[in-house]
Amino acid sequence: MLKKNIAFIGSGAMAEAMIAGLIRQKLAKPEELTASGPRPERGEDLKKKYGIRPFTDNSQAAHNADVVVLSVKPQRLTNVMKELKGIKADALVLSIVAGANLKKISTGLKHNAVVRSMPNTPAQIGQGITVWTASSAVTDSQKEEARAILSALGSEVFVEDENYLDMATALSGTGPAYVFLFTEALIDAGVHMGFPRHLAEQLVVQTLRGSVEYYCKVERHPASLRNQVTSPGGTSAEALYYLEKAGFRTAISRAVWAAYQRSLELGREKPIHIPESHDEEEK
Repeated sequence: MLKKNIAFIGSGAMAEAMIAGLIRQKLAKPEELTASGPRPERGEDLKKKYGIRPFTDNSQAAHNADVVVLSVKPQRLTNVMKELKGIKADALVLSIVAGANLKKISTGLKHNAVVRSMPNTPAQIGQGITVWTASSAVTDSQKEEARAILSALGSEVFVEDENYLDMATALSGTGPAYVFLFTEALIDAGVHMGFPRHLAEQLVVQTLRGSVEYYCKVERHPASLRNQVTSPGGTSAEALYYLEKAGFRTAISRAVWAAYQRSLELGREKPIHIPESHDEEEK
């Protein structure tokens, strides 16, 4: 039990995942948790489900909090920080806002003890992975508090270099979107061949689940596993040839790079437009 008052500024899906995880793992009691958001009905829903205290005023929610979790949309962060007053001098600010760097948060709140983190969607079922870092003002005990809170979402990885946070945003933070799109494409391909959609979905989802579990169990390089199922002149070889011909690897790499650039852009006070392509032949 952390025995800390924790305030969530922003009461969306990820905030709820953290609230549920903290209570489930007995790291916090419901009465120690507050959450603020613009919609009173959302607050009442969280109160009914978890027994926390809801607010529509951010400053009221953060009043007396030992840990203030910033869980708003990146586009709303600047305005929220202007409105947020009365954070305790010895409080820890923990941000899960994509693209918002330590300097931006510390300056915006006039508060030095800041942890920046990047969780991902599977955190909502306690299976996420969160990369995080901390400002120099964060004490060792506050780091342990942050580690415990983030562990409620699944695995956590601390890094010294803040630059890794923008990279993590593009790779693991945005990663589930790539997986879901790939899953959708496979299911649609199955339907195109003639499978009923529910059967195509069952086949694809279990294939993905089993492949990941197999990879984790055998602990071999993905290329080795791919070669294992690619017989000369076989169906896998034929399929992979067309994926490579279509630029599958390049498309994935460019997508991750685009997400990385967008994360950097979100960290700026005045975002600039990023061209859709950086390829020399398209300039």
